[in-house]
Amino acid sequence: MITNFLLDHSALVPVAIALVALVCAVLGHLFAGKRRVLLALTGVSLVPVFALTLVPTAHTIDGILCTVQFSLPTLGAVELLANVALFLPPVYFATLAAKRPLTMLAAGSALSAVIETLQAFVPAIGRACDTNDWLMNTVGAVLGVALALGTAWLVKRRAQSGSSMGAISS
Repeated sequence: MITNFLLDHSALVPVAIALVALVCAVLGHLFAGKRRVLLALTGVSLVPVFALTLVPTAHTIDGILCTVQFSLPTLGAVELLANVALFLPPVYFATLAAKRPLTMLAAGSALSAVIETLQAFVPAIGRACDTNDWLMNTVGAVLGVALALGTAWLVKRRAQSGSSMGAISS
């Protein structure tokens, strides 16, 4: 259903990614420094990842199936862009919570690789692995880390300007 809607309205996909990034940035800024909330947001944002990648479909696949291809996303490439949007939030919130951008980038890419491997080797779930999915999930993870670094910088800058304003008014 979601895929059909996105295919019918492919021009909205880049807008959806921008909205996902904006919502993440607002929530990240609001809850900066609140590790438990950020971890909870990470967990909540992982639900669609698992629901859209590992919940069995109505059909099964016979044997191991993995498509090996690497494509760059375009504005009309709905599935590729959706994969970018899927991994941006969990990696973003995890990066803010853990304060370890490279570790969270590696974890996001590794999680995507594990999901694709499961899709390849568990035909009963009816999903096929695709290297493009891993690549676009990793692009989403890179964007999540970049957005988290930007958010952390803004929060730190705001805190420094607030403390210097307090020192001036004292």
